[in-house]
Amino acid sequence: MEKILKFFNKEFRSVNQAALLLGIFTFLSQILGLLRDRSIAHFIGPTPELDAYYAAFRIPDLIFISIASLASITVLVPFIASRMNGEQVTEKARKFLNDIFTVFFFVMIFVSGLAFLLMPYLAHFVAPGFPIILQNKVVILSRVMLISPILLGLSNLFGTVTQLFRKFFLYSLSPIFYNFGIIIGVIFFYPIFGIYGLAYGVAIGAFMHFVIQAIASSGCGFAPKFSFHINFKDIKQAILVSLPRTLGLSFNNIALIVIVSLASFLKGGSISIFNFSLNLQSVPLNIIGVSYAVATFPTLARSFSAGKNEEFKNHLRSASRQIIFWSLPVTFLFIVLRAQIVRVILGSGSFSWENTRLVAASLAIFSVSVLAQGMIALLSRSYYARGDTKRPLIVNLICSILIIIFSYLFINLFENFAYFRYFIESILKVNDIPGTEVLMLPLAYSVGTIFNFILHLIFVKKDFLGKEPFISKTFFQSLGSSFFIGLISYISLNFLSPILGTITFWGVFLQGFISGILGIMAGIIVLLLLKNEELQELFKTLKSKFWKAKIIAPSQEEL
Repeated sequence: MEKILKFFNKEFRSVNQAALLLGIFTFLSQILGLLRDRSIAHFIGPTPELDAYYAAFRIPDLIFISIASLASITVLVPFIASRMNGEQVTEKARKFLNDIFTVFFFVMIFVSGLAFLLMPYLAHFVAPGFPIILQNKVVILSRVMLISPILLGLSNLFGTVTQLFRKFFLYSLSPIFYNFGIIIGVIFFYPIFGIYGLAYGVAIGAFMHFVIQAIASSGCGFAPKFSFHINFKDIKQAILVSLPRTLGLSFNNIALIVIVSLASFLKGGSISIFNFSLNLQSVPLNIIGVSYAVATFPTLARSFSAGKNEEFKNHLRSASRQIIFWSLPVTFLFIVLRAQIVRVILGSGSFSWENTRLVAASLAIFSVSVLAQGMIALLSRSYYARGDTKRPLIVNLICSILIIIFSYLFINLFENFAYFRYFIESILKVNDIPGTEVLMLPLAYSVGTIFNFILHLIFVKKDFLGKEPFISKTFFQSLGSSFFIGLISYISLNFLSPILGTITFWGVFLQGFISGILGIMAGIIVLLLLKNEELQELFKTLKSKFWKAKIIAPSQEEL
């Protein structure tokens, strides 16, 4: 056990090594998330009831993002670390955490209690297109789920201590147990309580998420207690630091609330279709874009604080090239193999072939913006590394508004212009099934996200890089190889489909797996011919045996 903990407490000097390790464990966490979605798809499928379940998440999620992120790990770690004596816990550090805990607890209780009372009005705002019976279900589901922002918020607070003492293994267990709780709700509670069983599963998952971090925090010497003499000056300082980041996250969540409200007017199951495809596209996003962004952030912050501008630029370029290198092939593979991916992961029980085709089409549209989403995660952190939260806040606000505008615009175009509708349905091969208007929502999200990326890129070049080259060479090399990946996969898919069939699980899985492997091999050959630097770096990273990296305690500046 000691060796396992040491393994997870490592810090790697190489960003590529750290990102690779983060990607591996993010992948393991995402696997359980996919099992969660498969269970939901199998037992329930995209139905109006499941729409109510997904809609019920929106208000608790907004509360969590708007309040819990004010006491986020990235904000509190430096405050607590500055009050400690090296690795030794001090009374000053305990006092600060107790003050944060006390204020946070009562604010969350108050806001959640207020939301509980106002939920009938809030549910109408979230899902105005639902009939009264479904809106009432949203009210009950949301009220049960209001326990989750309280527990997850406290868990996030305790997670600050867990990360401060580098207990990364324990920290990584919480999201796994959260998804496990939802799976329990689907398998055991749904047959007894119906759709409300899923909400009970969410509450159980949030409780397990909280318990793990609370135990870990207490073991590190921090057992938060209610404070009766609060230093509001410290509280104000922490809130002011985190406020711009919190607002940026809230804007994106509000855009998702508007998307859900629009989907409530569409065919039953539309919200479920949107959420299933959103969760699927989040897998490569978290494994690639978010992993590289998280791994690169401490290095960027250290380089900027030391005044090493060239080093800062080089790390930013390197991480950007890696995100592009991995994201473009995934985009092409997801577009070509979309039906196989969705059918293998979700296609069983109540999840029909029509559901598969709609989710697959939505996934293809989302996949177009995977690169943009990953780059936004990195580029915004380049500003956070120098203490500038204003620029990402403004860009996120503008693009959240654009997503809302595009959602209204695209739905109206789809419903009123036959040529536009025919073009979308034909290119995605869904012109013979109902409910295709839901595809306008991921389209609006993707277009708005791409605009967000373009604005971030323009400002980053202006503020950090000037006229220096950035990512053009890697982009075109990766785009070229990705084209061949998609082409070979498509040809192989058409060749294997009649042989392996499209009815059995193994037939669908093997045709997708073999086609993907052949496509990736073709892409690697192209990259070798182009002498791609990122591919060479990948080989070096694998040869360096990153799991044998030296354990290095993070400095206060990095924290």
